[in-house]
Amino acid sequence: MAARTPQPFSTQCGDFSRRDFLSRVGGASLGLWAIAQGIRPSQADDAPAGWPVWVGCRDAMLTPMKRKDSWEALKAIGAECVAVWTGRKQLEIPFLIGSGKPYTLASSDIARLGDDARAAGVRITAFCMGNRFDVQPDVEIQHCGMVARAADQLGAPAIRIDVAPRKMERNAFRKQAVKALKKILADTESTGVKFAIENHGNTTNDPDFMQSLFDRVGSERLGLTLDTANLYWFGHPLSKVYSLFERFAPRVYHTHCKSIRYPETERERLRPMGWKYAEYQSSIDQGDIDFTRVASILRKAGYHNDLCVEDEFLDALTPEAATDRLARQIALLKKVRANVSKP
Repeated sequence: MAARTPQPFSTQCGDFSRRDFLSRVGGASLGLWAIAQGIRPSQADDAPAGWPVWVGCRDAMLTPMKRKDSWEALKAIGAECVAVWTGRKQLEIPFLIGSGKPYTLASSDIARLGDDARAAGVRITAFCMGNRFDVQPDVEIQHCGMVARAADQLGAPAIRIDVAPRKMERNAFRKQAVKALKKILADTESTGVKFAIENHGNTTNDPDFMQSLFDRVGSERLGLTLDTANLYWFGHPLSKVYSLFERFAPRVYHTHCKSIRYPETERERLRPMGWKYAEYQSSIDQGDIDFTRVASILRKAGYHNDLCVEDEFLDALTPEAATDRLARQIALLKKVRANVSKP
């Protein structure tokens, strides 16, 4: 029987991304007590042993495991945290599955989500949004405000956002996006929640474009969701990828831990964007990126949120194989955390 060609996990994203490329070429009760004591929910949670970062994955990665709910799936792979995707319709949460009705970030439902996360012993370290600042900036400003207020209530320190053009020329888009981001940050200042642009696609994997956003917005609350494989996917040689990690580490507020395993002859070569990604995709325990080195760079820069697995190639696997692949990656990141924590 012919080997099954891996296909990426289907998720929402903007810009001309890896997913586009592939398709074309191939708690509340405890939280209220904490607030009453003058403690933010994030401070009320116990920190993990060692370097204070949490190890987990995106909620969308749990679906191929086919467990009864997401909390059981997180326990099965040893995850301590989860990054939660939020949709546009009524602040829906499409991928995080509980035992009752679907979760949302509506004010009436936030307490239930917080309670269930605490009962499962899981911390929500980020919310993830797929924004369209070139198409509907006013809607995005409003939506980001709602998510930031929910994140603040739940103690999630960061929100992953898209800042990439779909229908506008890049320079015109940047001007519009900067204006919207300044408004979002001003409107959400009281929450303290940080907005973290993911480096992905053909725009925000460009370090100069990313730097220009940070410079023009001028806020320390605007930073990066560091996707460790996307810069490599974009075509940057591996040594440059590490130098970019170092350059932007002080701005990293959330992570997507992912890797690729290229032939040795290709690792230091400037490659075309997306070159043979489906063929050389890899789990982080088998890929080219050294996560002890990544974690050391982040720790030195003062990073203290999550090491969050994103694996886009789980749908082709059996539930047992998907569980094993995620569990191996979680175990690796816990080992990395322990090693980086040593004096």
